[in-house]
Amino acid sequence: MTDINAKAADPNAGAERRRLLIQEYGIFIAFLILVGVLAVSSPYFLTAGNISNVLLQTSINGILAIGMTFVILTRGIDLSVGSVVALAGIVSASFVTTTANASVAGGPYPMVLALAIGIGVGVLSGAIVGLIVSRFNVPAFVATLGMLSAARGMTLIYGGGRPVPGLIPEFRWIGTGNVFGVPLPVVILALVFAVSWWLLSSTRFGRYIYAVGGNPHAAKTSGINVARIRFMVYVISGALAGLAGMILSARTGSALPQAGVAYELDAIAAVVIGGTSLSGGVGRVTGTLIGALIIGVMNNGLDLMGIQSYYQQILKGALIVGAVMLDQKRSHAG
Repeated sequence: MTDINAKAADPNAGAERRRLLIQEYGIFIAFLILVGVLAVSSPYFLTAGNISNVLLQTSINGILAIGMTFVILTRGIDLSVGSVVALAGIVSASFVTTTANASVAGGPYPMVLALAIGIGVGVLSGAIVGLIVSRFNVPAFVATLGMLSAARGMTLIYGGGRPVPGLIPEFRWIGTGNVFGVPLPVVILALVFAVSWWLLSSTRFGRYIYAVGGNPHAAKTSGINVARIRFMVYVISGALAGLAGMILSARTGSALPQAGVAYELDAIAAVVIGGTSLSGGVGRVTGTLIGALIIGVMNNGLDLMGIQSYYQQILKGALIVGAVMLDQKRSHAG
């Protein structure tokens, strides 16, 4: 009788295993299917030059999305990263430009100083948002929406609404250089991913982030400083937005005041598509990286096939909604 019951239970057990496998590896399978479809659709897609181009285009969104992952894991959101990209880019560029009317007096300065200032602008922006969210309990949506507007305004004021051109070659190298044939922005993305993966998977800080996102009240009861964790994730997001801003300025050769517009949407899309729950406490930077690659590959493939960018926006919107629907379904099933 026991054997009969065990055999009867086998189909359900198999279905459960398949569901867990799809839940665990579905994003990777979807990515491989997308690559396969585009490889068949365009003979240029799998060329070395195009693959390098896809990775280069994905690098900035990937860096922003990794920072966004930290925030969303704690049930937050950061709408300000696009504006912080522009602000950090234009402030750091003003220290390394050879154009007199755009340079800080006495410049150009050493590249290391410009990098430190760019990261500092991002950290300060994130710290302001983190303080508002963690200490004054202002909803993250409102706090970061305010920073989105404020940082964009500061960018226009600082640069006078004009771009900052004439960047020194050493600074431009972070956006256009190569390391053993690999574009430097891709190398930077890989380093950011590795450090972030280690923080979230192997440190107490990472465990605290998941605990705060999973149940902030229980986390506080267990002795976790919830306010500090929430503050720190916005600092991380701001710092990575500052880094992305400098890479973008270095790639284009000038810092543009309109840079970074709607970048926050692509970052959020990559995180959600990658399986991080908007309810907090569930997600991995590995999924976020695949999500960013899916967006980059999709945009590149549609460009190769001559499809207008308007359709790319529609597909991206459909992907976001579909990913959220799946997340809601998983949450209800759990």
